[in-house]
Amino acid sequence: MRLPRPSRRAVLAGAAAAAAVTAVPFTQGRAQAAPVAAPAYRWRNAAIGGTGFITGVLFHPSVRGLAYARTDIGGAYRWEDRTARWVPLNDDLGWDDWNLLGVEAMAVDPAHPNRLYLALGTYTQSWAGNGAVLRSEDRGATWARTDLTVKLGANEDGRGTGERLLVDPCDSDTLWLGTRHDGLLKSTDRGATWAPATGFPGSPKADGQGVTFLVAAGRTVYAGWADGDDTLYRTTDGTTWKPVPGRPSGAAARVPIRAAYDRYTRELYVTYADAPGPNGQMDGSVHKLRTVNGKWTEVTPAKPGGTAPDGSPDTFGYGGVAVDARRPGTVVVSTNNRWAAVDTVYRSTDAGRTWTSLKDSAVLDVSETPYLKWGADAPKFGWWIQALALDPYDSKHIVYGTGATLYGTRDLKNWAPQIRGLEETAVIQLVSPPVGKAHLISANGDIGVMYHDSLTASPSRGLAAPPVFGSATGLAQAAARPSYVVRAGWGDHGNGAFSNDGGQTWAPFAAQPDLAKEAPGPIATNTDGSVLLWVFAHWDGTKHPAYRSTDNGATWSEVTSFPKGATPVADPADPTRFYAYDTDTGTLLASTDSGRTFTARASGLPAGDSQYQLVAAPGRSGDLWLSAKEAGLHRSTDGGARFTRVDSCRSSHTLGFGKAARGASYPAIYMVGATEGFNAVHRSDDEGKTWVRINDDRHQWGWIGKTITGDPRVYGRVYLGTNGRGIQYGEPV
Repeated sequence: MRLPRPSRRAVLAGAAAAAAVTAVPFTQGRAQAAPVAAPAYRWRNAAIGGTGFITGVLFHPSVRGLAYARTDIGGAYRWEDRTARWVPLNDDLGWDDWNLLGVEAMAVDPAHPNRLYLALGTYTQSWAGNGAVLRSEDRGATWARTDLTVKLGANEDGRGTGERLLVDPCDSDTLWLGTRHDGLLKSTDRGATWAPATGFPGSPKADGQGVTFLVAAGRTVYAGWADGDDTLYRTTDGTTWKPVPGRPSGAAARVPIRAAYDRYTRELYVTYADAPGPNGQMDGSVHKLRTVNGKWTEVTPAKPGGTAPDGSPDTFGYGGVAVDARRPGTVVVSTNNRWAAVDTVYRSTDAGRTWTSLKDSAVLDVSETPYLKWGADAPKFGWWIQALALDPYDSKHIVYGTGATLYGTRDLKNWAPQIRGLEETAVIQLVSPPVGKAHLISANGDIGVMYHDSLTASPSRGLAAPPVFGSATGLAQAAARPSYVVRAGWGDHGNGAFSNDGGQTWAPFAAQPDLAKEAPGPIATNTDGSVLLWVFAHWDGTKHPAYRSTDNGATWSEVTSFPKGATPVADPADPTRFYAYDTDTGTLLASTDSGRTFTARASGLPAGDSQYQLVAAPGRSGDLWLSAKEAGLHRSTDGGARFTRVDSCRSSHTLGFGKAARGASYPAIYMVGATEGFNAVHRSDDEGKTWVRINDDRHQWGWIGKTITGDPRVYGRVYLGTNGRGIQYGEPV
């Protein structure tokens, strides 16, 4: 299954987060009044396992069992060998720092095992903030931070290239940082301050990649360069940089992707492609440079351009490369963007003269993360393999990242996800059923809908299929008939589906409007499941009308009075009622004829605010809550005829309900927003009169303004969707 990136979910959420951040007139972490703290909450991930692009893995050269991983939108992780789990290192980054959840590069110091450096910054667009460098003396448990004056692009093309950050091999106080558009930076005080590196000859392009990797070869530092004829520079004194002569030429060696140095043979292996990737690579090659005499030798395992098994062109580039620290001449490289014939990892034990494809003998066990079958009978070896690492203490321990997971082996044959603890899902919508085995159903970017029969293990049913979706766009459950669930999203064989067993099994709608394939959007069902409303909206912002079905998706008719692009909301108690909020005009519209027609009710509500959410309180008819970013929170108890501002809330981004507190008659309310000082996760047990903050400064997860819901069966439990750190769920300790 092809998962294109930058994914819609990541880019759009990033832009939305940027708009949200600039609109909120207060700053996380500054000296301001904070809400009263609630009793301590324990926060954990609802397990899925990966689901995002692992862009880099780095084994520590001096410490057995210590490794780090970076992701494009979900922060960095440290591998704990004792527990065989990844530990997230950047959950403390708050709302204003959402752009720092993308990790451009990481570096360790071989001479100081506890030191770790991260270069953070997700986007280089004008709406994104500048990057930052974090430095730690305790393996990422605590950080010191330096804000940069340049932007980094951890979720842009080229994010799977080599580490752009390096501790100088001659001086632990000196660090190098390669950027995309601002050349090479240097620090001489362990990352506390940065300045342009003098003597670096590369001239960056505004739309280029700049430095693609930095690697030490003995006392020499090499820099991959993607913006000119010279693709490799080096310095032997830390001051003077020169092009490496005799470099490979041609389209197959246009962009240097990654490099690894064999200290025994004194050879530098470099992978190349005709584009930075991970998308769009059609050609590539592998070369090695004998550093003692400057001789280049091509060692490409397989030339792109043949014919794949299905008869299509076998086009691809090369991505990851790693050398064996124990065995001279042993090296592994990966193909990238090889869709028809499927990507592989090649291994050589004779310095690249001959190669073996590890895919050909691989046995893949995905029982721990069944979704990796993508609706097929068996998983495939991988795609987007640019992160590739070889354990310096175990020659048969190889790991490689894909667009969804991290596979590992310890015998070169049997592979399984080595992904526990690493969760990168961007979450679109959450539903917590009132009955049934699952306490949670999730709609997600890239992996569609998941039925969580356990919160501590990846969903045993894998993807909700058929049909198999990419990114989900809508999810709804009939309030009085919870066995009936509907979903919408981007799929190759249908864009909408229904379930009659609470989301365990699915069937595609018998038909769908023409717009569904090109612009699937949110979907709603009334309380008894007899009526569906499906709205269509392009990712570019183009809005379309809603369509209605009364026969479970067999036929559809346009609802001309529905406000284009709005999200339909079903009344939880009355099957004849639907609601919609027209953000263009600030008007609440309602239907009392099961969605056939909509008429305006309350007007003068916040208008022009694309970040809003209309939520109906469970078990009540006409009890509506409007969450509208900087305009705060508004409530109607008469079906939208009148709304009253909730004075206890300054800013509201997403809202949900859960089981009422003991002795309370109204459901608990969960909100991401600000009551006094800054955006955080809150709970109210008294209909929004007062709030308590239930997350803390160690658990913030960047931008979390998309979706939240409480559990209707467990008081205090809340499910929170993040943009790159999966589904977080919290419970009172």
